[in-house]
Amino acid sequence: MDRASLLAEIPLFESLADEDLVVLAARLEAVHHPADHVIFREGDAGTTLFIIEEGAVDIELGEGKSKVILASLHRGQYFGELSLLDGLPRSASARVTADATLLGLDRDDLIEHVRRRPEAAIRILAEVGERIRATNELMTRQVSRNVVEEVEEALTLGQRIADRVAVFGGSWGFIGLFALFMAIWMTINGSHLAWDVYPYILLNLMLSTVAALQAPVIMMSQNRQAAKDKALAENNYLVNLKNELGIDAMLRGQRELQQRLGALERQVGRKSDLPARPPVTST
Repeated sequence: MDRASLLAEIPLFESLADEDLVVLAARLEAVHHPADHVIFREGDAGTTLFIIEEGAVDIELGEGKSKVILASLHRGQYFGELSLLDGLPRSASARVTADATLLGLDRDDLIEHVRRRPEAAIRILAEVGERIRATNELMTRQVSRNVVEEVEEALTLGQRIADRVAVFGGSWGFIGLFALFMAIWMTINGSHLAWDVYPYILLNLMLSTVAALQAPVIMMSQNRQAAKDKALAENNYLVNLKNELGIDAMLRGQRELQQRLGALERQVGRKSDLPARPPVTST
């Protein structure tokens, strides 16, 4: 696949004309990185879009135990497009997982091309708008759900019975009823109406049978409870991840707003330092 075709696979540039793709492809610079090389870290200054020509790259957020792999990218995929557009610090880290050849497109090259062909900027803006809409839809989509209710609805009749047996077998009501049954059994068999005299062999057989049947039923219910806990943990992870991404997006927006306010203040300051024009008098 030639480099112009690689650019055409990127949503940001897929609507560009062929001649624009050829011009931008000529500006791509190839860079080779070994495995485990960190291309950039979260917070680094960046103005380059990277396309993977060979190899693989992981996009990571955080470090150590809190590290989250956002994406595993391979040949033909790209990353770093946000810094290409806004020139702000990187929002995540990129690490090479297999010896990679990357094609880099610098922001200055893109800006120079856009200045020469303004219609290319309109196409790029349209693609950015679509991606923003997709991101908004993802952020507003409900991630949390009632996992317990979903698991309960999928239970079979036998599984529901097993859960009820496990709940009743671990209650004080079961202990009280069983103790009352044993007391009545031993009282009757201690009188002249006995049919299971001491040492109550029939009672021991019944107790052993109940224990043998109750143990696997309780284990079945415990296994399902473990599955519920795992589903709850996964759901909590997704909710927390979405919250973290949302907070990160808010912080990026706040930084951008602060930068824009700073630039506006500098412009206002420069204008206020200009000497006042002398009044024009007519002769």
